Amino acid sequence: MDTNSPNENQINQQFNQQFGSGQGGNQIPAPNSTAVLVLGILSIVTCWLYGVPGLILSIIAMVMSGNAKKAIEANPTGYTASSLSNLKAGRVCAIIGLSLSALYLLFVIIMLAFVGAAATSFGGF
Repeated sequence: MDTNSPNENQINQQFNQQFGSGQGGNQIPAPNSTAVLVLGILSIVTCWLYGVPGLILSIIAMVMSGNAKKAIEANPTGYTASSLSNLKAGRVCAIIGLSLSALYLLFVIIMLAFVGAAATSFGGF
């Protein structure tokens, strides 16, 4: 016999659907969420190395986060909230790293063009 009233059973079912069963449910970490976060942070850190490493790392992070987003859309309640937060933070860091790296690479290219133009105008080295 069930000692819970029908109202309590309904509340328990709603709670389990929303938050999983009290034993962690069947939620798993989002695919590559930690890797995306690490690559996103590294893309910001390495953007000052002429922009190239930051561009590469941020593009890899963006591709990985896109693949993870497709998996999450297929099963939105199957992943832990902390891994979803890591994935979002990593994607934001990757976007920032991509922007900074692209700007710095553009700056380096413009500076090299000016140095090259200056060198040719003075008769070369």
